[in-house]
Amino acid sequence: MTANSIVPRWKKIIEKALEQYPKATAFQLATLDAEAPVPRARSHIFRSFLDDPKTPGLPLLISSTDVRTPKVHQILNNPNTESCWWIEQTSEQFRIAGRVSLVTSPHHQLYKVTREQLLNNANVDSEGGLAALRPAEYDWETKRVEVFKNMSAHMKASWCRPTPGSVLEGGPDAAKKWPVRVEEPKEGDSEEVRKNWATALGNFALVVIEPSEVDYVTMAVVPNRRFMFTRAVEGGWDEVEVVP
Repeated sequence: MTANSIVPRWKKIIEKALEQYPKATAFQLATLDAEAPVPRARSHIFRSFLDDPKTPGLPLLISSTDVRTPKVHQILNNPNTESCWWIEQTSEQFRIAGRVSLVTSPHHQLYKVTREQLLNNANVDSEGGLAALRPAEYDWETKRVEVFKNMSAHMKASWCRPTPGSVLEGGPDAAKKWPVRVEEPKEGDSEEVRKNWATALGNFALVVIEPSEVDYVTMAVVPNRRFMFTRAVEGGWDEVEVVP
């Protein structure tokens, strides 16, 4: 059995926490501003892990975003990132450093550049989890649509709004006219239903994080315990306990 085939302990800890508390999926993702070396952070929702069956020891974290947000250009400018995930119910914190890639609609104007960055990130470590999926061959569009469809109709509607962060023309009254739910079109549905689905899906992008270092702290025990997990050169993870 190779190191790459062993599921890392930090992933098992996250999965155990989410099994008990499935709504504890919010984490903070930090990037660098594309215009100046200023850190930017925002909350994200963890959607799932993704890995090649042959290399479960090198999992990817999947989240999502609106392709129109500033973070997209920040990621394209610098794919290095760190996430902080505090699970209050279990008193555990994870700081996850690594590289992030985007998966946009094949019809979006940024598709070519996001695709190029995805392939480049895979080439940074030819033994990595992203590389193991063979991103040039993996059906990322099917995965993107799958994640989109698994979200609630209310959440899908958020991708139908005007550009996030833009001036709210018309004030709160205008916001009341935005779609509240976006459902997958069925035969006989109106053109508006089809348009809203196409708009939301077109603005929807996957955020793919490949961890290289995980800093894990548990405050559920006294004294607290802290472990550093670092991707090993030969694959798998090195683990050392450090001072909390």
